[in-house]
Amino acid sequence: MNSSVTSVHLGFIREINRLWDPIYPYLARHIHEIYGREDGKVLEMGPFCGVLFSLFRQGIGNSFSIATFPQGMGDFFRHEVRGRKMEHDIEIIETDSSLTGVKENRMDLVIFRGAFFFPSLFRVNFCEIHRVLKPKGIALMGGGFGKFTPDTLIKEIGRRSRELNLRIGKIEVEQGQLRQEIEKSHVKGKAEIILEGGLWVLIRK
Repeated sequence: MNSSVTSVHLGFIREINRLWDPIYPYLARHIHEIYGREDGKVLEMGPFCGVLFSLFRQGIGNSFSIATFPQGMGDFFRHEVRGRKMEHDIEIIETDSSLTGVKENRMDLVIFRGAFFFPSLFRVNFCEIHRVLKPKGIALMGGGFGKFTPDTLIKEIGRRSRELNLRIGKIEVEQGQLRQEIEKSHVKGKAEIILEGGLWVLIRK
């Protein structure tokens, strides 16, 4: 597993994050429905962050952090939050898939988009994600457009999104494979697979 992304991969990741800008408000609505709250500490992790910006704008959560990896993504997200005038509202943490530097029992909602689809970039550490959750907190990991995104918008970006994902190294993941990974992780808490609006794993602490 690579600890950093090449400049080429970094460019593709930047493009796909910005390509998804029109999707984030709809996906945030779906995440809010699952989360069921409007308060709490929210963390988005990995290289494919962006829905956090829409959660912030929609008033979902009262503390916001991006825990970004692999190495090389920190500067990108610092630039993004400055461009959105959110630098005083969103904390940028450069870390790894074990969330090194994030304290335990701290987060109410953790979002990890692209979690299972890019094993050449990172591996999902279920137990460490569970560690940083507060009691009754939830983690939503996986990928998809969410159930509220209009089909016209999906069609508009779908082709380019697929191309970029493949260039970054995306693989296909099946539901049965995810169940095996969850079982092997021995993660505490309740885990379930959500197929509506994509392929997601929901962990409740």
